[in-house]
Amino acid sequence: MLHSGLNATLRDMDARLPMQPIAFASDRPFRIGFVHVPGYSAISAFCAVEPLRMANQLSDRTLYEWTLLSCDGEPVAASNGLKTSPTAPLGREDAFDMVFVCAGVDVKQACDRRLLSWLQRLARRRIPLGGVCTGPYILARAGVLDGYRCTMHWEHISSITEKSEFPNTQFCGKLFVIDRDRYTCSGGVAPLDLMLNIIGNQCGDELVAGVSEEFIHDRIRGVGDTQRIPLRVQFGTGQPKLSDAVALMEANIDEPLTLSELAYYVDISRRQLERLFRTNLDRSPTRYYLELRLKRARELLLQTSMSILDVALACGFSSSPHFSKCYHDLYSLPPSQERRRAAKPRPVEQPAGKNHDAD
Repeated sequence: MLHSGLNATLRDMDARLPMQPIAFASDRPFRIGFVHVPGYSAISAFCAVEPLRMANQLSDRTLYEWTLLSCDGEPVAASNGLKTSPTAPLGREDAFDMVFVCAGVDVKQACDRRLLSWLQRLARRRIPLGGVCTGPYILARAGVLDGYRCTMHWEHISSITEKSEFPNTQFCGKLFVIDRDRYTCSGGVAPLDLMLNIIGNQCGDELVAGVSEEFIHDRIRGVGDTQRIPLRVQFGTGQPKLSDAVALMEANIDEPLTLSELAYYVDISRRQLERLFRTNLDRSPTRYYLELRLKRARELLLQTSMSILDVALACGFSSSPHFSKCYHDLYSLPPSQERRRAAKPRPVEQPAGKNHDAD
């Protein structure tokens, strides 16, 4: 079961946390190592690499260089059976400005001691580290996520949380998490969004918009976006009434049901319904329903040109002032400012004159 109270706190924190700039070296490309371990997710791994290639192509400069690595330098099979031929084994700790671990199925069997030791040495040199899909599990096993917030594919978060396998690491259900010098990302195509955010931070909005357009990627998701975690994973099979209640809420965003109606449809008392939400989600059903409607409102604000009043009505609010107040209470800014901030180009970051090793 996910710790919903903790995740709500992390959601609010991440929404307000600006990405810290990553310095370019002035005299060479930014160097990224991608470690492929057996069973890695091919789609996740290459969604991380392809934006770098396109950034170089569109800028007509070699902004980025990347190296595919494996523990022994031998070809590695992805979960789909295809093999990549790495260009190098694990090597010098000063060869990269950033290193990502790309993993997938059977990640526990992929925790090679050589890789764990290498990651620890990179961390001591303050090299930024990242993981995609189940790669964050390997980072956590190496101890380099202690004291950090992170994410990974939703299929693995709940089991890690329930077992308290990494008590010093805070896992959440975000698409990706950037916490200081750790970059963790869920699977599928989410690494594309992570890398677009990194490229935008380093090179500016004009370039990252061009990369996004080349990949027909109509919205670059940010640190505030969450994975769509199935209800059966969030609540487990032992809470069918809770799952039914949430499904009803999701199906009735524009015309919210009353608490009595929800209780009636799932065939329990109001008191039992409130107890289920308090026990499993650390909030009342009314509060959960409100956050669900506001999350939908945020998607409409950022993804459509609907007026704020139309967004409010589509999400079950009777007036713009009430909607704006509720939105501000959850996201710490009014919907009008949220939309303006999303539309405003970020300042272009010029390449800095030093690299990470100089810190």
